[in-house]
Amino acid sequence: MTTPTVTNPLLDFSALPRFAEVRPEHVGPAIDQLVAAADAALEQVVSDAVPVDHDAIAAVLDVATERLGRAWGMVSHLNAVADSPELRAVYNENLPKVTQFYTRLGADERLYAKYKALAARPDAPQQPPARRQALSNAIRNFVLSGAELQGAAKERFAQIQERQAELAQKFSEHVLDATDSFAYYASEEELAGVPEDTRAAARAAAEREGKDGYKITLQFPSYYPVMQYGSHRPLREKLYRAYATRASELGDPKFDNSWIMAELLALRQEEARLLGHRNYAEVSLVPKMAESPEQVMAFLRDLARRARPYAEKDLAELREFARTELGLEELQAWDMAYASEKLKEKRYAFSDQEVKQYFTEPKVLEGLFRIVETLFEVQIRPDTAPVWHPSVRFFRIERGGQLVGQFYLDPYARAGKHSGAWMDDVRSRWARPDGGLQTPVAHLVCNFAEGVGGKPALLTHDEVTTLFHEFGHGLHHLLTQVDEIGVAGISGVEWDAVELPSQFMENFCWEWDVLRHMTAHVDTGKPLPRELYDKMVAARNFQSGMQMLRQIEFALIDMRLHAEPGSEARIQEVVDEVRHEVAVVIPPAFNRMQHSFSHIFAGGYAAGYYSYKWAEVLSADAYSAFEEAGVLNVETGRRYRREILEAGGSRPADESFRAFRGREPRIDALLRHSGMA
Repeated sequence: MTTPTVTNPLLDFSALPRFAEVRPEHVGPAIDQLVAAADAALEQVVSDAVPVDHDAIAAVLDVATERLGRAWGMVSHLNAVADSPELRAVYNENLPKVTQFYTRLGADERLYAKYKALAARPDAPQQPPARRQALSNAIRNFVLSGAELQGAAKERFAQIQERQAELAQKFSEHVLDATDSFAYYASEEELAGVPEDTRAAARAAAEREGKDGYKITLQFPSYYPVMQYGSHRPLREKLYRAYATRASELGDPKFDNSWIMAELLALRQEEARLLGHRNYAEVSLVPKMAESPEQVMAFLRDLARRARPYAEKDLAELREFARTELGLEELQAWDMAYASEKLKEKRYAFSDQEVKQYFTEPKVLEGLFRIVETLFEVQIRPDTAPVWHPSVRFFRIERGGQLVGQFYLDPYARAGKHSGAWMDDVRSRWARPDGGLQTPVAHLVCNFAEGVGGKPALLTHDEVTTLFHEFGHGLHHLLTQVDEIGVAGISGVEWDAVELPSQFMENFCWEWDVLRHMTAHVDTGKPLPRELYDKMVAARNFQSGMQMLRQIEFALIDMRLHAEPGSEARIQEVVDEVRHEVAVVIPPAFNRMQHSFSHIFAGGYAAGYYSYKWAEVLSADAYSAFEEAGVLNVETGRRYRREILEAGGSRPADESFRAFRGREPRIDALLRHSGMA
């Protein structure tokens, strides 16, 4: 007897998501049904019918909310990777329903009381550590979700949550639409110096539209090679202006994010005041490792002080080279990538384009999987699942023949797909109260250029590093051995520690024993020559001072915007002040970077962008253990897996770090890796 297929794919929780079958008309009915079920579960669990018992509460409430989360996660994911007018419309129509439910859930004082009663049970201290951590997090999150607010304050808090969700989605849409709406059809002459694979892709894109010339867009695989290699300066300026003014008043007014940023910042400050904090940055830091906005800004400014002499030297060398070798008397923003690439080619006698020929996507994946299989004692195999686009692949991770987790890989840029790279969870590991162990599933999303002319996709070394970075997040989610859903994998991990496993993986992209096994020239099949590798390593810290200051600049802009009430009225002034404080490269006055700063306005990094640098201290120090023991040392890999990856959010991140490293973190490895020791 076969089990009948559930008609609405968003309501089928029996197997892997049926992505290929989801249609816009499925969304509303599924979300209505799941929200109603979750609401009913909430009412049941706060009644006397459900005792003050963790398993009893989870069997009713967690099962219902996990289903809603998984279904809405499918819709959100498709909205990010396969955007269409129809899907966008139903996403925006249903977003308020989901936001309202989670706001109600987080602010329900009856449920809050039940969780406090759980914590007060005599046997609470004897509960497993992961469960105690999950309960502690839940009680903290009730406070942050307004559960202690009353009357009008509680109502206003709920309104703020709904409006923020709506604005973040609109911000994201504006960035996507502004990016997708730009196209320039360049002539042969204008693409002088641009690599052949980029030109071939641009020509093919123009031909598909029946146009002459070469179609250049603001998608990164199209835009950046022109900025890096194109010798036609007017085209570089044109593209830079378009890219730097995306979603701003200087671009297409339809997509202007100015009012969205201002309203979001004002709402976040209002939320902070309702919760009894001076500013939103304080609210953001409550569940993080860092203790205060002042501590974060002191950390960033200390790093800026250390990096500044290196950055000033970087810029002076670049200006002199551009003047004497390239005839550029004044180095402009649209010259930076081009002049930097030319200087690197001259100084180190190689180009990124030369290196790229060795990084074919199949060989890179094979090498990545080999490292993970060696260090973490797993096997990665191709698997099958319904997917949302023909280029998406699916894999499974096993240990000793047992399934550990599965993941989707969506590698290529395309219209309707948000830019950037990210990992997201499809479902978490969970010893389900309704029976059975649920294994984790993840999405890994990148935006590489597809291969052309029957050849495999070629990745720059930066793109290889990006793939390793996202895979590190994936391993954190997939290799967890925690059965408590609230702290399994990446759940419950402090935001400023969540980049540790991702940045840790980037280090392998610089190791000879790794690279020689994951490179094969696209035409000859030969591995990366040792001579070329040595040049890459020599150039590893090329302009690292300027790069570090740029990240610090973004992090300080973010922290100041969220730590200074009234910043919504002076966003550009704050941006300018930070640049004049820490940057050595001041962008043109028309640059509107903040208008497409999706990390902080649409991506969960509000008052948290500093996390990249904060976690890099941890990741560099963690990797130094492998440098000491041997890069592919299995015993060190096993210890790292158990203390960092498998532990997930089941204990504070500093405890996990100390358990692995045997001491507190030190900044030395980060400075050494950055060439600033």
